[in-house]
Amino acid sequence: MPGIVNQKDIDQLTHTDTLFASIHQKYGPPPNWSRATGFISLSQIILEQQVSLVSAKAHFLKLNSYVPDFTPCEILKLSDEEMRNCQISRQKAKYLRALSSAILDGEIALEALPSLDHFEVRKQLVSIKGIGEWTTDIYLMFCLQAKDIFPIGDIALVNTMKELTNVKTRDEIILLSEKWKPLRSLAAFYLWHYYLKKRKK
Repeated sequence: MPGIVNQKDIDQLTHTDTLFASIHQKYGPPPNWSRATGFISLSQIILEQQVSLVSAKAHFLKLNSYVPDFTPCEILKLSDEEMRNCQISRQKAKYLRALSSAILDGEIALEALPSLDHFEVRKQLVSIKGIGEWTTDIYLMFCLQAKDIFPIGDIALVNTMKELTNVKTRDEIILLSEKWKPLRSLAAFYLWHYYLKKRKK
């Protein structure tokens, strides 16, 4: 199955809305961003909540270098002080522990998620403390390569849409994104691509 960024879908989306045709003309296609499925990627996405990707990566690397193995079992062994020393906030530490416990207790099997439909994946993930819609959206898009996800909780995405279109409110953004079905993930990739290229990131 082709990833989110492929020529057939690019042709369809750029014909659907000239917004993407203009981004494509200026910056080319977006990278086909992807991540491995599983505990490490989901933990990284949790650490990325409401902070810059640079900060989140630094915190993850510090934590990853501290634990012998980045597994739910090892995460649960860490004290609050050890988490703090790895620059993990109290709240994020709670979330990582909640995910770790859910896996070890058999409440969720991350290896089974790729075979489930997206509604079931969302239901399972958001049942874990600290995993909301944004985290689930990012996991679906980057790890499971789901093609029709629009992460309305993403600040960069929202700000880019306000910059490039006439939308002002959350409802207007959601309504406009309906036009891009069933390729809303590709639309989001284009908007992030524009955001990063314009800021030379």
